[in-house]
Amino acid sequence: MLAQGGDGGGGSIVNLSSIAGLIGFPGLSAYVASKHGVNGLTRNAALEYAKAGIRVNSVCPAGIDTRMLDSLADQATGGKMTSRQMMDGLHPMGRIGTPDEVAGLIVWLCSAEAGFMTGAVVPVDGGYVAQ
Repeated sequence: MLAQGGDGGGGSIVNLSSIAGLIGFPGLSAYVASKHGVNGLTRNAALEYAKAGIRVNSVCPAGIDTRMLDSLADQATGGKMTSRQMMDGLHPMGRIGTPDEVAGLIVWLCSAEAGFMTGAVVPVDGGYVAQ
């Protein structure tokens, strides 16, 4: 990307974090610390590489309908609840997100339409961190 350089054409890096990088979650100290670290690295790299035309942003999903979330729900409830049953009510929109919703944000951040955006840490969370 540095070799491409010039006039904002250097490229785009999108780091994947979590809402755990924006707020705390008791019992998940290592995970929360690592996600806060991703967001700090995102902001710092954005400042270091902005003049080289490299944009660096971070996406912070909340509950997303994935196998990882299914596994967590299974562990947390002993198989008595699905991820949707466990998580839908925690999000102000009343549901968990989809992988396509996260992917859509990532694709947009990589596009020319986001050409003036760097150093952003963007939740895709159905309003979770707004609570």
